[in-house]
Amino acid sequence: MQWTVVVPLKALARAKSRLSDTAADAVRPGLALAFAQDTVAAALACAAVRDVAVVTDDPVAGRELAALGARIVPDEPAGGLNAALAHGAAAVRALRPRGAVAALNADLPALRPVELARVLDAATEFPRAFLPDAAEIGTTLLAATPGGELRPSFGPDSRARHRASGAVELDLDEVPSVRQDVDTGDDLRAALSLGVGPHTTAATARLLIPGQPGG
Repeated sequence: MQWTVVVPLKALARAKSRLSDTAADAVRPGLALAFAQDTVAAALACAAVRDVAVVTDDPVAGRELAALGARIVPDEPAGGLNAALAHGAAAVRALRPRGAVAALNADLPALRPVELARVLDAATEFPRAFLPDAAEIGTTLLAATPGGELRPSFGPDSRARHRASGAVELDLDEVPSVRQDVDTGDDLRAALSLGVGPHTTAATARLLIPGQPGG
C-alpha cells in the first residue's frame, strides 16, 4: 500500500513558542522550517510513501517545501490543526478517492524513512490507526486506509482522544524517530540525540543547548 502523507504547518512566525527556553523569538521560525524540511524530506524518501501534501499558508515554508517535492495545499479553513488536516485529507482524496492517507506532525526532525515505513506498514491492517508520541500523551501519526476517514483529533491528550474515537493504537518498538516530535527544549535534545536531518543540524549549529556538545 502506498500512502499520501499530509503534513500541517502553521505560520512560521507563530510556530514553536514552547521552545522559548531554548531559542530566541527570531530563531524559532527558522527552527520550525528546518524541522518541517527534514520531516518532509524523510517522508518523501520512505518506500511506503507515494507523495506528501503540506497544508500551509506560510509563503516561505510553501516555497521551501515545494522545492523538496511536496504538494502545497493552502490552508483555506484557517481553523487550526485539525481543520487543516481534514482539509488536506479531502484535497488528497479528491484526486485519489481510494488512497491511503496519513497525517504526520511537521516537527519530526530525526525522522527515519525506514521507521516511517514500519509504522505505515503496520497501519495497513486497520481502517484507522495512530502512533503515540514519545511522551505517550500526544500523537505523531494518524492513518486511514482506503475507505476510512481520517477524523483527526490532534492537540492536548490526543492519544486518549484518538483511542476513544476507535482508532487502533500501534504498539511498535524501535520507531523512536517517528515518535519524537519537538515542542520543548527537552524534546529538541532528545531529537538531537537520535540524530536529526541536515536542515535541523544547520539550524541548531549556533544554539547553545544544555546537554549537547558546546552547550
